[in-house]
Amino acid sequence: MIARIIRIVSKHYTLLTDEGERKEAIAMGKVRLQMTPVAGDLVEAEESEGRWVIQRILPRRNQLRRPACANVDQAFIVMSVKDPDFSTSLIDRLAMLITCADITPVLCVTKCDLGIPEETEKRIQEYERGPMQVIRNAKGTLDPSLENTLTGKITVLTGQSGAGKSTLLNELDPTFHLATQEISKALGRGKHTTRHNELHAVAGGLVADTPGFSSLDFSHISRYELAQYVPDFRPYIGKCRFNDCVHQNEPGCAVKEAVDSGHVPEVRYRNYLQVLKMIQERKEKYI
Repeated sequence: MIARIIRIVSKHYTLLTDEGERKEAIAMGKVRLQMTPVAGDLVEAEESEGRWVIQRILPRRNQLRRPACANVDQAFIVMSVKDPDFSTSLIDRLAMLITCADITPVLCVTKCDLGIPEETEKRIQEYERGPMQVIRNAKGTLDPSLENTLTGKITVLTGQSGAGKSTLLNELDPTFHLATQEISKALGRGKHTTRHNELHAVAGGLVADTPGFSSLDFSHISRYELAQYVPDFRPYIGKCRFNDCVHQNEPGCAVKEAVDSGHVPEVRYRNYLQVLKMIQERKEKYI
């Protein structure tokens, strides 16, 4: 049987078959020596003496450390219009890391019922004109496209604490009963309330209830690779005068020309330069 791991408790695994059946299983010692099984893994399992035993983990398309999850299709960047404030810097950094992990970023804007500041509305529209899918949500109402986006895919959620990740999951499927908490007025941010990592079946797909990409770590990305992980830059990669262009001060840069002509938002380019500078300074310290 080929099935997917959707829950791990100690050395006990819950598998989901293509027919939607759940099977409890254990893993052979050789499997755990091969690699540590994680939620999202596709595995080969056999029934032996009345119980299912995982024999092999199939090759992974990708893998995340936090949350521990494999074969992820997309990551929802959950960002509120206020409380906490909308941050293009955080969105763009998360989008780079998500794209680098071979996962599709989707921007999910929450708390639209609170009223959207003019500058924030402008930034949201810039994303809507770009390559990343954008879904707007208000309290008590879900964009119909949200469920369609989840169908048949493994999704993780990330974004600011307090932006409404757990609330969003509760609205998608009330059986989640995830702990939610009001924004702390004193701190202006939410307290992390998600307690465990599990893939939940919802809208014909699987959703991890643990926020991913909690660490904005760019240490594994070089200055020459970074630009290819900016979704808005992709049409212009490889079209610069110099092959090693990092789109900073070089002449004949297709990315800078796209920014100047308005095809790429200036704020997207500024956020890219901030991360590029971080990477360049890190490299200089190692020399």
